[in-house]
Amino acid sequence: MRDPIADNPRDQGELLVVDDEPFLRDAVAASLRFLGFEVTTAETGTYALRLARDHAFDLMVLDVMLPDTDGFEIVRRLRAEGNRVPVIFLTARDAQADKVNGLTLGGDDYVTKPFGLEELAARVRSVLRRTRPEPDAATLLAFADIELDQDSYEVWRRGEPIDLSPTEFRLLRFLMLNAGRVMTRAELLDHVWDYDFGGSSTVVATYVAYLRRKLALHGDDVIHTQRGVGYSLRLPRARNEA
Repeated sequence: MRDPIADNPRDQGELLVVDDEPFLRDAVAASLRFLGFEVTTAETGTYALRLARDHAFDLMVLDVMLPDTDGFEIVRRLRAEGNRVPVIFLTARDAQADKVNGLTLGGDDYVTKPFGLEELAARVRSVLRRTRPEPDAATLLAFADIELDQDSYEVWRRGEPIDLSPTEFRLLRFLMLNAGRVMTRAELLDHVWDYDFGGSSTVVATYVAYLRRKLALHGDDVIHTQRGVGYSLRLPRARNEA
């Protein structure tokens, strides 16, 4: 499959790299610049917040442990302000709870230190592929009374706008692209998060619940649970019986 990011080295994207360790920050920035990305760096959470608010970056590479605040709090504030910039967390902590916490807050990936620069570059490309719509894909997806615009990242149900987080948006998009099919938890982790939790499905169940709750504000439940398997997007029962 053609990789639109690799094919156009002048359009790799603008990244914000945030880490208080000078050597690591400079090494990551230099590696990503070599690959064609435009990179801005920050060493504190306060400065990173200011940069993220003033400029529309394509992705943030964000250390969790910073001198003035932590990366989780930075993402929490940005998401509360409606900023949907994709985020890859960097951390020395590899506890399962930390990974789930970071991704539940709206992060897109989680890389544990020490890591290889090639691995990080691959994760950056992967997140950008997921968060940028395919250039030849249809802009508008529709299922029942739900519409999703892949360009504007907007979702409507019965004409009413629904505010989704970036992860909720990707989850709904993947379910809409595979409407009627039961998608396993492993498939959802792979395509929505592209991250291996060692078989854990906690984050999937959490986000399905979030998405269900928001969609239910304007209509019947269309997310069907196949116990022990996964989830699918189907018409409400009443419509099937009509």
